[in-house]
Amino acid sequence: MAAAPAGGASDAQARFGRSVKGLLIDRVTGCGTDVIALTKQVLKGSRSSELLGHAARNMVMQEDAILHSEDKSKEDGYHNHSSPVPTRSYSEEEVECGPKGAA
Repeated sequence: MAAAPAGGASDAQARFGRSVKGLLIDRVTGCGTDVIALTKQVLKGSRSSELLGHAARNMVMQEDAILHSEDKSKEDGYHNHSSPVPTRSYSEEEVECGPKGAA
């Protein structure tokens, strides 16, 4: 009779061991899933940061180009006009009769 309780105890220990092993496997699987999700989020954040960096560099380059073109137009003598395009003067005859050659 002493053998029966020992066998029952070993059965209980085996079931407990399987139960604990199952719980540990579930936990490890859950942690692995969390690590994968975290890695994806970090990579997404890294990509977003990279795109923002590119956008900022492009914006600075455009601003420099605009400033350079403003400086260039001032050097070329267009700074007295509201636009960098020179305006054309019309003779009194063209104003009254229209452009030359137009009928």
